Amino acid sequence: MKSRLLIALSLLGVACAGSKTQTSSSSTTPVTTAPRTDARVGLRAGWFNAGEAGWNMRLVSNTPPSPDFINRNEPGDFRMINSDLSFRGNYVIQGNFGGVQVWDISNPKQVRLVKGFVCPGSQSDVSVYKNLLFVSGEALNGRVDCGTQGVQDTVDHHRLRGIRVFDGTDLANPKPLANVQTCRGSHTHTVVTSPGDTENVYIYVSGSAPVRSPNELAGCSLGQPDSNPNTALFRIEVIQVPLAHPEQARIVSSPRIFQDLVRAKSHGEAEEDRREAKRVADSARAAGGYTAAIEGTDIVLGPNFVRTRLDSIVKARGGTGTPTAADSQALRTNAQAIVDLIVQGPQGSGPRPGPTQCHDITVYPAIGLAGGACGGYGLLLDIRDVTNPKRIGAASDSNFSFWHSATFNNDGTKILFTDEWGGGLQARCRPTDKPEWGADAIFTLAGNEMTFKSYYKLPVPQTKNENCVAHNGTLIPVPGRDIMAQGWYQGGVSVFDWTNPSKPVEIAYFDRGPMDSTKLVGAGSWSAYWYNGYIISSEIARGLDIFELTASPLLSQNEIDAAKSVRFDYLNAQDQQKLVWPASFAVARAYLDQLARSGGLATARINTTRDALTRAERASGQAQKDALSQVATQLNADVAASSDQPKMRMLIGVLGNLAK
Repeated sequence: MKSRLLIALSLLGVACAGSKTQTSSSSTTPVTTAPRTDARVGLRAGWFNAGEAGWNMRLVSNTPPSPDFINRNEPGDFRMINSDLSFRGNYVIQGNFGGVQVWDISNPKQVRLVKGFVCPGSQSDVSVYKNLLFVSGEALNGRVDCGTQGVQDTVDHHRLRGIRVFDGTDLANPKPLANVQTCRGSHTHTVVTSPGDTENVYIYVSGSAPVRSPNELAGCSLGQPDSNPNTALFRIEVIQVPLAHPEQARIVSSPRIFQDLVRAKSHGEAEEDRREAKRVADSARAAGGYTAAIEGTDIVLGPNFVRTRLDSIVKARGGTGTPTAADSQALRTNAQAIVDLIVQGPQGSGPRPGPTQCHDITVYPAIGLAGGACGGYGLLLDIRDVTNPKRIGAASDSNFSFWHSATFNNDGTKILFTDEWGGGLQARCRPTDKPEWGADAIFTLAGNEMTFKSYYKLPVPQTKNENCVAHNGTLIPVPGRDIMAQGWYQGGVSVFDWTNPSKPVEIAYFDRGPMDSTKLVGAGSWSAYWYNGYIISSEIARGLDIFELTASPLLSQNEIDAAKSVRFDYLNAQDQQKLVWPASFAVARAYLDQLARSGGLATARINTTRDALTRAERASGQAQKDALSQVATQLNADVAASSDQPKMRMLIGVLGNLAK
């Protein structure tokens, strides 16, 4: 969750304008199109008693945060934001700005806390691989020992900014193995497997914090690559983790995948937001506060930023104690230059440089590609040499403010990028906000070429008191279709079909009313991921949500059952696994339902094939094989006349595999 404005929130410290599991079995009547009066409009505000609306999906359970990860006296406490999710077996690992929670979802209706270990550092991006657990740390208060006392000095070797490596064999008792320090910390990270390397797992680290002092971590420095070949900017870090000795995890390369990119055009903030930001900044300045601007939008610098910079100014002149009036004036004079250096990197001659870091990288090892969502660009990377990823394509879009994350479709012919306009803690789904801003951008892929096709944005407005923008999601493994579940913060969870990249369409949703009806209090779905039959959502303020899709004309029960037939041993959303469906009658019926929906096969043939599949499923042994072969033979005769021949061949292929 990082854009230029959220950098200000979490790094500059900008001021922002029940333990019992709750179960719901209610659902709306399935219909083919969203109702004219969308049920998401006008929902009652509240923390755990907000109004709810669902369409073609139902809330199975909501589990509030465990006691150490909620401040019931302060809704939206920024220190206790729930962040991303990872999965292993029956466990959900949920990151939080204050540490990590491990949940047992064996019974989705009654989720059980296995472990909550406090370890501040923000944003605690999490992932797993076999018995290992990885956690990102980026904030200035993170400690190598996970202590809660924070780190007070501007240079302190107790600070952790990088990757924490745990032995997660027993997730109820994770054991620290190593801390891999990086110059810019780890805002997010991606586990990467190499098909030709079974002895190691790799981690791509995306850090967006200011570069550390070389006095704190040797080798860290600023600059343009042409003037400083060792600069910590314009690169990612690749960590190698030997599976036999994970305590020996180390950085093995720092690829400069952004080098030579120039700054892309971006739309910035809406005019109404610029005016409001100016009003807040003017008020802060009048009261003696410190301000700056990011992309023409005023910000108020928070107390942590001010304190650490004043401390540095005092030390630079050889002083001690309380900063003087001259020190304060020095910070006011230089505040804008400091912010520019953090957000934009050092300015050299010629065109302004492009991004100096990625927000998120999604890898797809089965096809040897990765999608990098990198500030002003969406990148296509060749990762066949896992320690040396190479940029082979780049897309920019003036309708995008901050390229945040990426998702491939299963056959690797499309890629979707999200735009986190407003940084995740701003209202960006208001009626006045453009549908192209803060949306998903869908591209087709052909070799190294990404071709833009369309945008998808939450198709219903949210209020000015609800942070809302495109965020994290995954594919739902419905065979023959590209369907995605996605979190939109307080816009809720949206499930949409992007099989036709030019016409994505919503097919299900769940939403709650705002946290507060009078002001914006951060909450909502940080991420919504399909995992072994359910959509699991990390709710920033309300805990862990589990949803189940319900059948509708837009998504049949057979398609849902086919999706449930795909089982994961573990899941990291940014490490896409190739979806493979077992030969089953559910998969065959899913394809048949799709042919019925598209008109790819005559209605009479659809009905006779359904009847034949029912008879075949009731049979066994050779009789079943013969029945399936007969159905396949009949369908083969229909392929030439079908308007959806690829789907016909998929169905025939499943029948052949079933017969085997």
